[in-house]
Amino acid sequence: METLTTSYRKICYQCLRPQQNCYCHLIKKIKTPIKFVILIHPIENKRKIATGRMAHLCLPNSILLVGTDFTHNQKANRLINDPKNYPLTLYPGDKAINLSEQDKKSITPSFFPPNKTPVIFVIDGTWSTARKTMKASKNLKQLQSICFTPTTPSQFRIRKQPNKFCYSTIEAIHKVLELTDTNNTNKNEKEYDVLLDVFNYMVETQIEYMNKPK
Repeated sequence: METLTTSYRKICYQCLRPQQNCYCHLIKKIKTPIKFVILIHPIENKRKIATGRMAHLCLPNSILLVGTDFTHNQKANRLINDPKNYPLTLYPGDKAINLSEQDKKSITPSFFPPNKTPVIFVIDGTWSTARKTMKASKNLKQLQSICFTPTTPSQFRIRKQPNKFCYSTIEAIHKVLELTDTNNTNKNEKEYDVLLDVFNYMVETQIEYMNKPK
């Protein structure tokens, strides 16, 4: 992987991680019927452990948009207004449809009409910045939202979460794929599990680096 050099260590151009902790060798492109639009906060975009960027690198059928208010974002609005798309937001709330409570056999016809492309907007940032983005983005608030019930704690052990069941962006995207997967339910190895493989590698290498004697 091509690198750029800083005064103290080399950084990977693609994942923006230090070369010794680069996870690009684990990235495998995953084809998904869902188009994910990852709305990354500017602060999150600068982080070397941003999992939204990580998910984007694994998902060819995804778009990464940087900002805080997407009300007038042309790319976002083009996707929302395209009659061929079925836009949704992945965001919890009283009116959100919980995918964990749905019969998997009914998810495709109920949520993703066969003649439309499902487009899921995912906000990548802290819970505080995510709330601000949703509040500011009038176009997102008009969309049907979906959510899920976490069954295991988040593995994002290098970052403090509001509670142990608050998932990182890449974990949340993986969960959505798992809950909407109607083709690979009997397979032990699911193609989209590469998202967690890359994520867990990044977490483990970061923990190892943090525990090294200074």
